[in-house]
Amino acid sequence: MPEVLSAPLVVEFPFTRSLGPVQSAFLTGLRERTVLGVRTADGKVLVPPVEYDPVTAEEIRDLVEVAATGTVTTWAWNPHPRRDQPLDTPFAWVLVRLDGADTALLHVLDAPGPEAVHTGMRVRVRWAEARTGAITDIACFEPYEGEAGGSAPHDGEFADPVTGIVTPARLDYTYSPGRAQSAYLEALAGRRVVGERCPSCRKVYVPPRGACPTCGVATDEQVEVGPRGTVTTFCVVNIKAKNLDIEVPYVYAHIALDGADLALHARIGGIPYDQVRMGLRVEPVWSEGNRHPDHYRPTGEPDADYDAYKELV
Repeated sequence: MPEVLSAPLVVEFPFTRSLGPVQSAFLTGLRERTVLGVRTADGKVLVPPVEYDPVTAEEIRDLVEVAATGTVTTWAWNPHPRRDQPLDTPFAWVLVRLDGADTALLHVLDAPGPEAVHTGMRVRVRWAEARTGAITDIACFEPYEGEAGGSAPHDGEFADPVTGIVTPARLDYTYSPGRAQSAYLEALAGRRVVGERCPSCRKVYVPPRGACPTCGVATDEQVEVGPRGTVTTFCVVNIKAKNLDIEVPYVYAHIALDGADLALHARIGGIPYDQVRMGLRVEPVWSEGNRHPDHYRPTGEPDADYDAYKELV
């Protein structure tokens, strides 16, 4: 039985969104060292501001400037900061009700230890030196012993307003493929492709899953398939992916390997993108040192008849 593999994986993408007038004013205000909230119909000031009243669902635009000082309403100590968190030393996550606001803002408090933090303590904003119009323009909160501030109406007008933000989303985790896929990956390292056959329906699944998705029974009979196969369907990629050194446009396809009953996906190379077609016969191209095919290229065989792969489209 092969060793079960594991590897660190990262799923990462930038989330881009446009801003409405309230959020635009809020983030632009942070850039200008101004904290804005919004007043609801019943007179409550919400910070951070929202564009619709959470009680009545009515649109709200009545902006209010609140103080950069406030009171901790609850907190939790973080002894081990993670990558990209606001501070690289231990800190407290805090909910702070700013003076003039009726709701609390989630941020971090720079404190020497948990014994220095308590509910009801007074704090103030520590502004970031370089501000761009993001919540990180508040570098953190820090203890404060001065007087409480107030609130005042604000028109929300600033020069060069922030109209959009890009928020990076990232998930780091360790993936263990399990027995079936570990065997599949070990075979790929030897430039072989193996699947597993269902003992009930006799279909061969590549990559193997350890169980038949149709019958729900365990699979353990290994079957070598391919390496050649047939393009069942495909798409043309026109947007270049970050950290992927492939020029666009290129083709990504589902490929039914000979002897398999499930199509896998891979990039098609060695042929102009506009000549890729359903039924095209292809074979893997291995790069030196890689554990898996770099791409698939045409074999030069006649195209497969549609009836030969229509069940896998």
